[in-house]
Amino acid sequence: MTTTTGGMDIELLGQNLLLLPQKAIYWQQEKALVAADVHLGKVGHFRKAGIAVPRDMEQDDLAVLSDLIHEHRPEKIYFLGDLFHSDMNNDWDWFALWRRNFPKIKVILIKGNHDIIHDKHYLDLDVELHQQLLVGPFLMLHHPLSDTKLEQAAGYVFCGHIHPGVSLVGKARQHITLPCFAFGERQVILPSFGKFTGKVALRHGTDDKIYGVLKDKVICI
Repeated sequence: MTTTTGGMDIELLGQNLLLLPQKAIYWQQEKALVAADVHLGKVGHFRKAGIAVPRDMEQDDLAVLSDLIHEHRPEKIYFLGDLFHSDMNNDWDWFALWRRNFPKIKVILIKGNHDIIHDKHYLDLDVELHQQLLVGPFLMLHHPLSDTKLEQAAGYVFCGHIHPGVSLVGKARQHITLPCFAFGERQVILPSFGKFTGKVALRHGTDDKIYGVLKDKVICI
């Protein structure tokens, strides 16, 4: 296990994964980025409801994706659900523009509970849709599986949905909850990629491997 430009290199089932401080994973063998819970459209959803949210927050997440593409040169991007937060709003236009800027990259969406926009709109942008997808030793899902279902899963599960965090307490009782990658025996829960999302402190098993995400690096907890 090594660190690379703020990321954390780990090996899992013979595969090399770079855990990124941008809260995504670069999978070396697949030349793929993996991200969960981007929640595009959430800004527009709140603004439509009359809640003041800075307009540029939506574009920030797309800019981060663009930066990761330029840095790692992936051939594919796997989105583990909740790519778009709500029904169609003006933020869809930003996503459509972003997609057209990277036409050669294969984009795969594992549909989540927030992905309610009609499939046609994704297909028109050449976004491949699945409920689940087995890729090599990994099973791409949106929702985490229970221990019972994990025993029957076709592969090691990659998922999101719950926006995992890890709580840290300092010597002076300072308290902070960091987004985290939570690796269990049979599944990893990715942190929420989107900036405009919360995080939930998880109870972790003693054998789980937890990697906290700071602003510019990933740390082993």
